[in-house]
Amino acid sequence: MQQAMSTLIAFSEKERQYHQNQARQEYLREQRTIQYELEQAEKAAQELTRGAKRKLKQRAESEKQRAEAAFEEIERLKALLANKAH
Repeated sequence: MQQAMSTLIAFSEKERQYHQNQARQEYLREQRTIQYELEQAEKAAQELTRGAKRKLKQRAESEKQRAEAAFEEIERLKALLANKAH
């Protein structure tokens, strides 16, 4: 009887260890998934930031070109007025 109880306790301990190990493995899998998803989100955010910076740079260049064109037009009109005045 004592040997049977000893065997049952040993099986119970092995089963408990098995479940602890399974829980630990599941926890590690979840942590790896969370880390992977975080890295992917960070990459996506960086790409969005780069895209936004590109757009802002393009918009600034476009505005600069328009301002230069407007300035040139003002200078052209001033020259026309100056020629008409003479």
